[in-house]
Amino acid sequence: MFRLLNHAGRATLDIDGQRHDLERLSHDPSLSDPMIAIARHNELHGIAERASTATAEGPVDPKLLGPCVPRPEKVFGIGLNYRAHAAETKMDLPPVPLTFTKFPSCLVGPTADVELRGESVDWEVELVVVIGIGGRDIPTDAAWSHIAGLTLGQDISDRVVQRAGNPPQFSLGKSFDTYGPIGPAVVSVDAFDNPNDIGLWCEISGQRMQDGRSSDLIFDIPTLVSYLSSICTLRPGDLIFTGTPSGVGASQGRFLTDGDVIQSAAEVIGTMTNHCRHSGSRIGQS
Repeated sequence: MFRLLNHAGRATLDIDGQRHDLERLSHDPSLSDPMIAIARHNELHGIAERASTATAEGPVDPKLLGPCVPRPEKVFGIGLNYRAHAAETKMDLPPVPLTFTKFPSCLVGPTADVELRGESVDWEVELVVVIGIGGRDIPTDAAWSHIAGLTLGQDISDRVVQRAGNPPQFSLGKSFDTYGPIGPAVVSVDAFDNPNDIGLWCEISGQRMQDGRSSDLIFDIPTLVSYLSSICTLRPGDLIFTGTPSGVGASQGRFLTDGDVIQSAAEVIGTMTNHCRHSGSRIGQS
């Protein structure tokens, strides 16, 4: 198993909180790039085993962690994909995965600030699939073998922009700069006792707002990989935000404000802490 970080822009393995530079461990300069490491994820298991007896560069510094997948070609989001979340929105269960895109430019690391640009910005903690082996028309029973690992994400959403127009167009409302924190690590699938049942939760300024398990997904991870690959070819490093549990702000009439702290966590994967800051400008202002 492995935990792959983007530490100060370099692919790094996390072994019990200590960092091991992947290029140094492998003697392969190309593996300094996190994107190359993801595409060659099958090699990381053996390298991680060797790292357990190697001398580390030092402790992992959370402040130096960038997005663990820094340059994905595609970032998919899945809406209304937890039964409990569908219930809180009083909406029918979707017949197929409700898919939108988050533009890759919104991605930031697990301790980056979230720059608020509106008054109706919401939180959505999510498990994120990291594709390791691309493909088209991937069968559901082969989907896990195409996944490099899982990470954690926040699908930060401006509800006004998301719902503007009829029909609404989700992508812009979810793609503001900084509205896609991910991390802290890409964690290999074999690190989970049951990758189809992972607990995840979210606290806003110390108050627990979301607490769910991925076993509540309407469309599970293999189904999402198979469905999306039936439409477009998946590439190494592509991301799938798999949906959020119940407890989003819109259902409670509460939204993110300047100074709020978003703490997101998932079993095995770890924790992200993102501070909210008003950017000084609003939508439509320069």
